[in-house]
Amino acid sequence: MSAEATNPGNPGAAGRRRGRRRLELRGLRRIGRAALLGPAPRDGLPHALEHVAKVHRGHHPDADLDTLTRAYLLAESSHRGQLRKSGEPYITHPLAVTLILAELGAETTTLTASLLHDTVEDTEVTLNQVRELFGAEVCYLVDGVTKLEKVDYGAAAEPETFRKMLVATGNDVRVMSIKLADRLHNMRTLGVMRPEKQARIAKVTRDVLIPLAERLGVQALKAELEDLVFAILHPEEYATTRSLVMEYADRPDPLADLARRVRAVLAEAGIDAEVLVRPRHFVSVHRVRLARGELTGADLGRLLVLVGEDADCYAVLGELHTCFTPVVSEFKDFIAAPKFNLYQSLHTAITGPSGEIAETLIRTHQMHRVAEAGVIALGNPYAPTDGADAPEGERADPTRPGWLSRLLEWQRTTPDPDTFWTSLRDDLAQDREITVFCADAPSDGSSPVAGGAIGLPAGASCVDAAYERHGEAAHCCIGARVNGRLATLATVLRDGDSLQLLMAPDSAAGPSPEWLDHVRTPAARLAIARWLAGPQESGARPVSAGEGPAAVPLADRPAADDDRPGADPVAASLLVVADLPGAAVRLAGCCTPVPPDTVTGFAVRGGTVTVHRALCPAVARMAATGRPPVGVRWRGADQGGHGCRVTLLAEAFSRPHLLADLTEAIASQGAAVVSAAVEPPHEQRVRHTYTLHLPNAAGLPSLMRAMRQVPGVFDVLRAGRARQAAALRP
Repeated sequence: MSAEATNPGNPGAAGRRRGRRRLELRGLRRIGRAALLGPAPRDGLPHALEHVAKVHRGHHPDADLDTLTRAYLLAESSHRGQLRKSGEPYITHPLAVTLILAELGAETTTLTASLLHDTVEDTEVTLNQVRELFGAEVCYLVDGVTKLEKVDYGAAAEPETFRKMLVATGNDVRVMSIKLADRLHNMRTLGVMRPEKQARIAKVTRDVLIPLAERLGVQALKAELEDLVFAILHPEEYATTRSLVMEYADRPDPLADLARRVRAVLAEAGIDAEVLVRPRHFVSVHRVRLARGELTGADLGRLLVLVGEDADCYAVLGELHTCFTPVVSEFKDFIAAPKFNLYQSLHTAITGPSGEIAETLIRTHQMHRVAEAGVIALGNPYAPTDGADAPEGERADPTRPGWLSRLLEWQRTTPDPDTFWTSLRDDLAQDREITVFCADAPSDGSSPVAGGAIGLPAGASCVDAAYERHGEAAHCCIGARVNGRLATLATVLRDGDSLQLLMAPDSAAGPSPEWLDHVRTPAARLAIARWLAGPQESGARPVSAGEGPAAVPLADRPAADDDRPGADPVAASLLVVADLPGAAVRLAGCCTPVPPDTVTGFAVRGGTVTVHRALCPAVARMAATGRPPVGVRWRGADQGGHGCRVTLLAEAFSRPHLLADLTEAIASQGAAVVSAAVEPPHEQRVRHTYTLHLPNAAGLPSLMRAMRQVPGVFDVLRAGRARQAAALRP
């Protein structure tokens, strides 16, 4: 955690010239000079701590500074004699980290831990001493940000340190607050490091720390970290963006004039509001330039309107849309529907008298504090309120449940450091989150009931939702309804969608390898990979090894080589024989073979044999790749006594009551409809897809004949790629 030397190319200089709000760097210089004077107290407060104390009292007037003083004295004496690479006393680093957190409004416990955050790692101070002197809470925070030793962990030290930190953050988000402030100061002072080390630290900051700052809502830290990383990893683009910002620095700001007009409009309406021009940071300007091409002065900032109450936000919105021309497509309401990181605000855009378009943010003062400082603005989110008892055991996520609980869940099942590190970066790279409202389908067939909301990364599919909702029980998911309509499991969900997951009642379904093509969450990906890895983990029941062909009970979970709905297995009691001793057997969901189909098999990962119909297109594909077939056959001469599931396609001319007539024909044959889908009519033709459970496999031919006899139906086929009418009919 040791910070390095001051970087003379710090991009904050240009931002200050434009009046951008920065964490007070003058305060950092002041505490640096004070640190050189030593710990001598003045009026009971060390010189170096004076500015931190003043800022802290600004947010917390009743703060107890005695604890901070004791923490500073321990940190100063422990780090005495240690120097940073810039030659400054090392104590300037924990002081700077503490000032950053104090500026954001952190409470005393967090500041105490930030003063001590490097003592256990870099000095002789132990965690037991910290616990005895400052209590278990401070000790937990210090331990959470303490690195693991490379001597003990080797190359896995960095990923395992982040794993440890995430677990600690799951119990107390203040751990990550300290880590983010620590990384910000280190990034500010990275200039004397070798370029390759600067790049390595900047990449980890970009891939892990900045997304975590976004998820915790700490925009003030996120924005500056983005600028510092931008300057290191993309120096040419950074220089171009900085030149553009400086080019407009001496010109009249069009947003300033528009802000005066907005103040006048709101004052006339009797709305007490503060209207500010909020400059964009460099990365934000760069993104706008990429999106819009040519920039104007109005693109370098946004209007910020601060009011006292939530209702005033909507009053301001009404006045702006009445007195100015709004850009309707830019309106977003994050007050009624807050973001997953606590962020609340109204977003809109208005057109000024000269045609300039000004993006406008409307929020209360409290919303603004949370928007800037995120979870840090909550103070101690775990403090008992209204006489409530202190929380016991694992603490709840003070942000909306979602991303943090997901991270904690899949990291528990990922012991390999490299897999964890890769999965962590992939998960954090998904920088938007959606909320999906789940409805659970009761087993008695009655109407679905509300099952609660779940948070997912943007781009997540029904498969991701299934594993988020049900864990590894999602292996049995066979379909979904999105907003009341049947949908494939590959369907990408949108924010606010209503989702009903369809689960196999007999726990007989299983994930297909194709599911991996459309999952976004590491938890789902890892669970599917574990299931596909082998029969023991997937639940398949292998037989004992022996001589001759093995009569194997069909595995409860089929290897569905086609991920269309209805790729379901026959009952587990049906037996199949494979000419591969010791192999588990399962039926392919792409062609749903049933007796007396001619079948062939192929060995897949984990020693499982997947059984296909001989005419299944997947057979030709696997044969073309040189994969050798495995002999399989139905067990016993008479298979009529076994139940099965099968997917049938009914091709028909579109007419009223066709669906009712087909389902009546199916019911007359004793078959049960597991799921059904109707494609939109095309040229007066329509296709119905049914997944059916037959109590007797021998009844399949008569069922298909009964369906063909329904008026308007001109063909009934087994599920397959295309019509192969005569060959596919039983």
